[in-house]
Amino acid sequence: MWLKELKRNVQTLEQLKQYTQFSKEEEKKLKHLIELHPMNITQYYLSLIDWEDPFDPIKRMVVPNQEELRLFGSYDTGGERMSTKMPGLQHKYSRTALILTTNRCASYCRYCFRKRMVGLPTNEIIKRFSDAVKYIQKHKEINNILISGGDPFILPVLILEKFLKKLSIIPHIDFIRFGTKVPVVFPNRILKDRGLLNLLRKYSREQKRLYVVTQFNHPKEITKKSRDAINELINCSIIINNQTVLLKGVNDNPEILSELLNGLVGIGVNPYYVFQCRPVKRVKYRFQISLYRGIKILEEANKNLNGHSKRFKYIMSHETGKIEILGIIDNEIYFKYHEARNPSNVGKMFKRKLSREAGWLNELHKG
Repeated sequence: MWLKELKRNVQTLEQLKQYTQFSKEEEKKLKHLIELHPMNITQYYLSLIDWEDPFDPIKRMVVPNQEELRLFGSYDTGGERMSTKMPGLQHKYSRTALILTTNRCASYCRYCFRKRMVGLPTNEIIKRFSDAVKYIQKHKEINNILISGGDPFILPVLILEKFLKKLSIIPHIDFIRFGTKVPVVFPNRILKDRGLLNLLRKYSREQKRLYVVTQFNHPKEITKKSRDAINELINCSIIINNQTVLLKGVNDNPEILSELLNGLVGIGVNPYYVFQCRPVKRVKYRFQISLYRGIKILEEANKNLNGHSKRFKYIMSHETGKIEILGIIDNEIYFKYHEARNPSNVGKMFKRKLSREAGWLNELHKG
């Protein structure tokens, strides 16, 4: 049973010490860090780590590190509080409603942009689902819903069915998305729960498809089990997109990135976005690379990608909108609003003076 497997997750420093060792000073700092931002790692995802490799990318993504004690950045880089209409419901872009269903995930990523709430007490998840449904029914400009969290795929099937039953009958909703990393970090939730698959098959209909938006960040994550999980979803008529986060020490390398994106297309997963890592507190210093480096890495990676692997957009999810990072001409970086809080900005292009160090729009100057 998948629930029993989750109970075997590594959540304490004592459990983690069965795999690796720390100095007394490191232990003290990591215990404090885990109190601030909990650790949670599935046994499956732990099995992908090469503990002999000090630079193992899987380890970097889920094992706490004292570099996270650096407080650069913000806990709300995308302006989520400004977009919140009621606890658990955000409406930032006119066509999309976002429902935060839980503050838990199968595994906790150390670079999470919702680090402020994942694994912690929060008032940001949905309280009165019926009120959210009424809001969506009233706002007919909304044509799609993203069900996220935390990770909705660790919720019981009965709760997921409640969401789908109410939302799928709203006439102006064209499709529903689930944001989940379960296929990557905990594929057994999919492989060992026919109830979940039956539910998804039931609600992914010819004229109102279900989408799964997942997050593979490194080729090591494409395993036999993750491929099998993806295949089960495809067999349920689910369309699968991937959002990769560009992460220092994980995939900030053209060869690794091109191997990942080509590999995803091979297993039936569409590269959708490559995200610039957000300047989140306790994340920015450890994981964010500069926009300049990001552009150069993607330019090199593109040389080894096929047409289908090149379909992604390099995106900065900024408080003003989803900004596509187009490239560099002379001493300027060019951008375009892919989505915008202000609808009149959608499609608008603009530029900023080139900086080789800046990792976010706010750090760039107008030319």
